Amino acid sequence: MLRRQARLRREYLYRKAVENKHKTVQEKKERIKRSLEEHIPIHGDLKKDALALQEKLKWTDEGPKRAAEIGGVSGGANTADSKDDEYRYAGCEDPKIMITTSRDPSSRLIQFVKELRLIFPNAQRMNRGNFEMKQLVHACRANNVTDFIVVHEHSGVPDNLVISHLPYGPTACFNISGVVMRHNIPDIGTMSEQKPHLIFHNFKTKLAERTMSILRYLFPVPKEDSKRVMTFANHDDFITFRHHTFRMVDKQLELTECGPRFQLKLYQIKLGTLDELDAADTEWVYRPYMNTAAKRRFLSDDDGWQEDGELQG
Repeated sequence: MLRRQARLRREYLYRKAVENKHKTVQEKKERIKRSLEEHIPIHGDLKKDALALQEKLKWTDEGPKRAAEIGGVSGGANTADSKDDEYRYAGCEDPKIMITTSRDPSSRLIQFVKELRLIFPNAQRMNRGNFEMKQLVHACRANNVTDFIVVHEHSGVPDNLVISHLPYGPTACFNISGVVMRHNIPDIGTMSEQKPHLIFHNFKTKLAERTMSILRYLFPVPKEDSKRVMTFANHDDFITFRHHTFRMVDKQLELTECGPRFQLKLYQIKLGTLDELDAADTEWVYRPYMNTAAKRRFLSDDDGWQEDGELQG
């Protein structure tokens, strides 16, 4: 079993390396083509390979790439690279999620994880105990878990959420803030366990689409008559989570909040799982010491809502 996992991991990394190489060459071709069409000087780092790439431009088409997709594991079903290959079974099978905490969790963190488990259909909570992370990930792989979630805390307040997609990654790390748990909301009622509809608001960049995929595939495909809705609304790179049920009362739509509430802020995406983060490549990381970090937005350049709280389209 371990040898098979190692072989599959090597094949996956090789396939990803080949895709990155082709992507780099294609980007160079597009830059040269754009320079020739707009009659502007070719950039200095492209001059050495410009003539060879220009010759290849005459014979470049999408045929070989599409043939490789159709013949590969992705089946050509709108899956163009290994990032899509990570979620190639999404929608065909319901996700199986395992949620745990950091070691020695406080009672407040345990309560939050219990409420978090109710958010995801087909999720289970596991007591952390003294297990090593490598042992937990190995057990999840052996039991066909698709996503492994770890929640951390600081002084009894949940402050970090790590989502690791199995068996190969990616792993996304979020900061958590503004946590309001269900037992802090008066007259909250019981929580529906229907498969929810999802609303993603103001996710407009490639990084935002990547983040949206990581969050979206934690949930199964809902039924049309489901009355449960979960909203992920981005504003200034903070993803606000809200959980509601709805019903029609006198031809008016009535929303009932189910809780909990919290905000997420993405700070890292690693191309690996939790047991090998140190060796995994970094797909994206937030660097707060950059000169422009305070005024840059990574998920969308638009505001999620106006100052009065009204959502923008």
